[in-house]
Amino acid sequence: MSHRTWGGRFEEGPDALAARFNASLPFDRALWREDLWQNRVQAEMLHRIGLLSKEELEALLKALSEIEQEIEEGRFPWREALEDVHMNLEARLMELAGPAGAKIHTARSRNDQVATDLRLHLRRRLGEVLEDLLAFRRTLVKEAERHLEPPFVLPGYTHLQRAQPILLSHWFLAYYEMATRDEGRLKDAQRRLNESPLGAAALAGTGFSIDRFYTAKALGFDRPMRNSLDAVASRDFALEVLSALNIAQLNLSRMAEELILYSTEEFGFVEVPDAFATGSSIMPQKKNPDILELIRAKAGRVLAALVGLSTVVKGLPLAYNKDLQEDKEPLWDALTTYQDSLRLLTTLLPGLKWNRERMWKAAEEGFALATELADFLAQRGVPFREAHHVVGRLVRRLIQEGRGLKDLSLDELRTHHPLFSEEALPLLRLETAIHARASYGGTAPRAVRERVLEAKEEVGLD
Repeated sequence: MSHRTWGGRFEEGPDALAARFNASLPFDRALWREDLWQNRVQAEMLHRIGLLSKEELEALLKALSEIEQEIEEGRFPWREALEDVHMNLEARLMELAGPAGAKIHTARSRNDQVATDLRLHLRRRLGEVLEDLLAFRRTLVKEAERHLEPPFVLPGYTHLQRAQPILLSHWFLAYYEMATRDEGRLKDAQRRLNESPLGAAALAGTGFSIDRFYTAKALGFDRPMRNSLDAVASRDFALEVLSALNIAQLNLSRMAEELILYSTEEFGFVEVPDAFATGSSIMPQKKNPDILELIRAKAGRVLAALVGLSTVVKGLPLAYNKDLQEDKEPLWDALTTYQDSLRLLTTLLPGLKWNRERMWKAAEEGFALATELADFLAQRGVPFREAHHVVGRLVRRLIQEGRGLKDLSLDELRTHHPLFSEEALPLLRLETAIHARASYGGTAPRAVRERVLEAKEEVGLD
């Protein structure tokens, strides 16, 4: 059966293993909605230019509606021998609509047909992903606002060493900014792919007087593609989607990694909800953050999809090659992986239990407020590099003595530099220091509160 659509040139059917190797139905069945829509528009266009009678158009539209109902109800007779979703639907269309069904492929090739379906499918799937991403961004903003009062303070890190204290709200908003850029990249990809290949035919266009502008508009595209070779041969739109998904999944992986670290006994900043953790088969005390670990690991999966498709297209001559059949599975997998990760984190984040006392204590320790002393001297005219050395020597001495910054007296400070005054002592208290970082984009409560209000407006929260 598989050679009947194109087998006039052949004396025998394909080898059984070759047919199975060649088939794409197991994964391109996902395009059935788009293919039915495209067939409706194709039929209407053929009628408009006089290649289908009114009766033939009505027969085709009725048959396409029957096929849609059959698929939705699980009654459609999918046939593996028919190779792909397009041939399955066309074969059934010919059974239901009679001779009119054999005309649906006029002025069209499977090359432009699959390229059109893929763009339609990605446009729809990206719309769903963007809805989930908006829900995730809203959750980040809500969590930032929820932990503003009383302020939850934790150590900020560089090189995974305690650096300066920050608000937990500021931490949430950092991931909000990343997710907002992810949204921008996905929207850019969605906008750029919204051009119609339909009517490019196999590679050179067609001699029929088709109306590509009509079909493009009817399918919701911005315009028809301007070059028929490009229309059927290019998959850079798919690579752009995968690239954006790769970056977005990397950002989720970074958040997952931090939450994994923060949930260890060594940090003790947060507890993961039971619903998103597992136990050990041998150690009864264990609570493992498996879902977060898998989100972290899935970054490799999405990257593999991007690398895989990049390798497929890197040396392909124009125009269509069967290699391009390998575009769908990595796309489907990357979309599902990112979407699942988004939904999991959106549900998980509000259930986290943050240990305010443990975070506060950690932010006070480790000389995280040393920069405040260096800034104090710099504000009084001491060159910052000199101030940096003064405070560095002070910290070295305290480490040798086993003491912390908050143990210092004013007299001790003045032994290290005469410009230290009583105004320096409050800087050694966490509640004072955190308010000092009030520059635009800083972690001071006032600055963070202003950003929360802006972010709420951006994502449509009251």
